[in-house]
Amino acid sequence: MEPPFSHAGELAALATACCWMASSLAFQGAGRRVGSLPVNLIRLVMALVPLGAYTWVTRGSVLPMDASPRAWMWLSLSGLVGFAVGDLCLFRAFVLVGARISMLIMTLVPLFTTIFGFLVMGEVLTVQQWAGMALTIAGVSSVVSERRRDLEGRLERLPPGGILLALGGAVGQALGLVLAKYGMGSYNAFASTQIRVLAGIVGFAVVFTATGRWPRVRAALADRRAMTGTAVGAFFGPFIGVSLSLLAVQYTEAGVAATLMALTPVLIIPVSVAIYREHIAWQAAVGAAVAVCGSALLFL
Repeated sequence: MEPPFSHAGELAALATACCWMASSLAFQGAGRRVGSLPVNLIRLVMALVPLGAYTWVTRGSVLPMDASPRAWMWLSLSGLVGFAVGDLCLFRAFVLVGARISMLIMTLVPLFTTIFGFLVMGEVLTVQQWAGMALTIAGVSSVVSERRRDLEGRLERLPPGGILLALGGAVGQALGLVLAKYGMGSYNAFASTQIRVLAGIVGFAVVFTATGRWPRVRAALADRRAMTGTAVGAFFGPFIGVSLSLLAVQYTEAGVAATLMALTPVLIIPVSVAIYREHIAWQAAVGAAVAVCGSALLFL
């Protein structure tokens, strides 16, 4: 799809990373209070409200009833793979191997996205784009693995199942993004997000019914502070962030978009310094600089 202006896709991907940063900070507090799984389901349900309002104002329709059967099929599959399967794998990996190691493995998402983009749509990156991706992934990995001693102490006793689940989360996120691009075509990104969110809700509902976890959802809904954080996260995550990510892959290669979206750990650094007064190690600072240089290559 032809972009409305130069680097529209890349800029949308950067904006997506900023939204991921805001939503992750909001979901962090909510998840600690009521658990990450109920928050995952509730955030998708909450996101339907602003999505419906936005599409009603901009398109005159609350629901994407004008989407083709092909779009419904592929976008629904994308929602199931990305939201339900991918997120379930990732949050289970958080429990088994920890968030830091899980996020280190998640830096492989741009690579997986590029591979799936080639297999599904025949997308091929230039040498410069590959170089930019490599630098960005290396920089983000350095930021995520800042506490090397913590990693070295745990790498020797990591359960293989946790590693596989983290890889499953990375594959789910990458494949979900590529399937969304494949099924969306030139269709409206916000309406496409609605379809993905609806499919994700169905997927989570099946899981919660099968595992008998609905009482946890009801308990989470009673926690006002957690629901406030979830609402903020739903606005910047499934509503704005996911929609911008679909705009990004509409206007640029999926691998390039995924690389720029992976900058969230780097973007959190100035927030951590300014708001939380955290000390940033030299490894994280160097990694951030490398990631920025890699991202710059994707804009040249």
